[in-house]
Amino acid sequence: MSDASRPFGRLEQRLGHTFSDRTLCETALTHKSWLNEAPRSERGNNERLEFLGDAVLTLAVSDMLMARLPTASEGELSKTRAVLVSEAGLARVAEGLDLGEWIFLGRGEEQAGGRARPSILADAFEALVGAVFIDAGFAPARAIVERLFGGALASAEHGLRRDFKSRLQERSQALMQQAPQYVVVGQEGPDHDKTFRVAISLAGRELGQASGKSKKEAEQNAAAVALGKLDELQPQAADAPAGEPQAEKKDRKGKAEGGAPG
Repeated sequence: MSDASRPFGRLEQRLGHTFSDRTLCETALTHKSWLNEAPRSERGNNERLEFLGDAVLTLAVSDMLMARLPTASEGELSKTRAVLVSEAGLARVAEGLDLGEWIFLGRGEEQAGGRARPSILADAFEALVGAVFIDAGFAPARAIVERLFGGALASAEHGLRRDFKSRLQERSQALMQQAPQYVVVGQEGPDHDKTFRVAISLAGRELGQASGKSKKEAEQNAAAVALGKLDELQPQAADAPAGEPQAEKKDRKGKAEGGAPG
């Protein structure tokens, strides 16, 4: 039997995974409304697999964001992940798989347009990811998520990287209550095709240099370099007299000790 002629064969091809246990795929696609009209069926609905798939998706997307956005803050990572794994985000991925045509729905839900309903599509996709995890483990599930979310991840990465200077300004103020300083340290090339080199410093310490075809571009690139250095600088800044406010240090200390007062 060819892959395409297997039950759910075309879906498996689009998903990039062939199930060893076909019943997992079948259960992942079974909405509770279908079981309401098939009370003698021994099949379960997809809610338990949805629960598992939600956790697998969260871990997979978190892992990918950490790798692709090494300078993003915890808040930025959390917000980006929330968008990617939102109902709307998951429904878009499900639509790309034409997942709606495979879902087992009750007649009433079908007549109400359930095959195109974002909540049903998102839940079925989460259940499908959970089914892949049970069938083959985390690595294949993660590979599927990375491939299907590739475009959305690239868009998120572009959005976070579009204004390094603003992000650096916020982080440097929170960390050291000082603004970064940009200085043009060199330029080369003819007037119509110059390249500028900018050094960036914070609290008297140079964090790096970068080049660009304009001063603004060079500053943005230098800010990107500096964002990568702030994590190395932060422990030292926390102990400095001119560092972060004591209340913020106490709050972080409290979190590290399980929330106990300092």
